[in-house]
Amino acid sequence: MAARAYWQGQIRLALVSIAVEVYPATKSGASISFRQIHEPSGKPIKYEKVVPGMGPVDRDDIIKGYQVDKNNYVLLEDDEIENVKVESKRTLDLVQFVDADEIDVLYYEKPYFVVPADDLAEEAYVVLREALRASKKVGVGQLSVRGREHLVSLKPCGRGMVLELLRYADEVRRAQTYFSAIGDEKPDKELLSLATELIEKKTAPFEADEFSDRYVDALKDMIDKKIKAKGERVVEDDEAPTASSSSNVIDLMAALKESVEEGGGKASKKKKSASARKGSGESGRKRKSA
Repeated sequence: MAARAYWQGQIRLALVSIAVEVYPATKSGASISFRQIHEPSGKPIKYEKVVPGMGPVDRDDIIKGYQVDKNNYVLLEDDEIENVKVESKRTLDLVQFVDADEIDVLYYEKPYFVVPADDLAEEAYVVLREALRASKKVGVGQLSVRGREHLVSLKPCGRGMVLELLRYADEVRRAQTYFSAIGDEKPDKELLSLATELIEKKTAPFEADEFSDRYVDALKDMIDKKIKAKGERVVEDDEAPTASSSSNVIDLMAALKESVEEGGGKASKKKKSASARKGSGESGRKRKSA
């Protein structure tokens, strides 16, 4: 089943309009969800809408309220809220362009694929994509969807482009609040050199499919065992070694040196194999040219 478009409309750059369709670039992972169960009966627990001191209430008597202060609310009807929604325009105006690395990672929220809506739009689409790539810029604008106005960025991605929803400034906490207590002292040069060397040893191409949620995997395994045990309690033996209390005190220099001497582990092997493939490719080309 084809994915449903999140938004359809036009990207406008001055007098140029490009018809596009926008699709979600992400999907829900393999998460495990639980229900609360009444153990004696084995039935799921349901929740009722209640008012303290009154008990359950009719859903028709429930409206939205904005809390002004304690026990004081401004009540809003659904049609009043609808009347202030931003009109869902079918145009994304690129009003500004910024350097690709200028937008802080904290502002990025969710990515979407942007594709040309038809063959007629493809030429202008490709021109915009390549212009962004050549200038190393990111387009910025605001997109109205379902009554809400989103701040978005537009950047090249392979043969296509990616639109990313951005957080507004009031949605991002100030880093100084958390980092202000960290001192200004420069690290020891030898420690810094060892840490840098360790990073180099563990540097490898990022392959997302080599990582998985181990907690979800373990839960699925436990559920399978529970099914086979017909509901009986399953106890796993924890074979992981427990760290002694004395291990909390670590000689940083010794730990870094030992880590470097042990090598980069899996990452370094991947790096070597990638280098080997590259080398064999180059030697093959040389033999062919000879």
